[in-house]
Amino acid sequence: MLEYILKKIFNGILVLAGVITVIFFLFNIIPADPAKMMMGQQANEKALASIRKELGTDKPLGTQFLIYLNDLSPISIHSTKKESSTFFSEEKYGSTITILSIENKEIHIKFPYLRKSYQTNKKVSSIIAETLPATFLLAFAAMAFATILGIVFGIFAALNKDTVYDRLLLFLASLGMSGPSFFVAIIFAWLFAFVLGDFTGLNLSGSILELDDFGESVQYKFKNLILPAFTLGIRPLAVITQLMRNSLLDVLSQDYIRTAKAKGLNNYQIIVNHALKNSLAPIVTAVSGWFASLMAGAVFIEYVFGWKGIGKEMLEALDNFDLPVVMGAVLVVSTIFVFINALVDIIYGVLDPRVRIY
Repeated sequence: MLEYILKKIFNGILVLAGVITVIFFLFNIIPADPAKMMMGQQANEKALASIRKELGTDKPLGTQFLIYLNDLSPISIHSTKKESSTFFSEEKYGSTITILSIENKEIHIKFPYLRKSYQTNKKVSSIIAETLPATFLLAFAAMAFATILGIVFGIFAALNKDTVYDRLLLFLASLGMSGPSFFVAIIFAWLFAFVLGDFTGLNLSGSILELDDFGESVQYKFKNLILPAFTLGIRPLAVITQLMRNSLLDVLSQDYIRTAKAKGLNNYQIIVNHALKNSLAPIVTAVSGWFASLMAGAVFIEYVFGWKGIGKEMLEALDNFDLPVVMGAVLVVSTIFVFINALVDIIYGVLDPRVRIY
């Protein structure tokens, strides 16, 4: 079992290493000068050279990549010389633990350093810490909505197999899967927030937190979560509905269900006490996988609805060529995606020893 867990962790680290490499070289071949973006086009060459030296952009691309890996690594090597781009400062890296000091080099244990925004000079980690909870809330609400309704619709479709209700639900599920998220978001925003806004009371404020008319106290507006969560949850809702229907039909064909019917149990007792818990295994798989995907795929939904999450922040950073914010956001979302998938694989390995063979 330990070997299986270590294998999954190692595979996750390899995936993240690949993501880091692709992200770094992809964004660093863009013909943009970070120093000019930070100082403005009118800055003198001396100031620009100083910024380039601090950022390490005056060095070859391979050296820049090693410095970037050093910043991301929880165990990093730093120079004690102030003129070096790897010079350690608490203002830059935060509080750390020094584990070794040799001549002009120090080895520290620290949190990954995601650089600073070119536009605001604010730490990328702080920007992500402010926006990630909103994305997590949106993904959680969408997944909860999709799971609850998907299970209910799946049970209803299975109990009414081959009827008009079953075919209608399957058609709607297929329609939900085929609709691109950004297109569905635009249609829903236009229909429910603009055309029917006075009737539904929904809007595109972009947050569940709003200031009052005096800009002071915070008010919680959970109605602002409805449209983006519903739109984001349509695709997993379609998948869960189909999975629940097929899984429940398979369980209902088992011998122990026939025995329960022979004992005189009604449909409600059979579903709740026997069939439901045995048909939820594929649902757990779908929920865990889709939650990670929703965290990564909420970009267009957040942008259309003005939801102040990490996806909207990423698109705005792309629009402003604020590359550290984009790179940091992609890395954080990728890490969450890899972590959730590795955790699910490990849990499956614990619950079903047959999985460890593969």
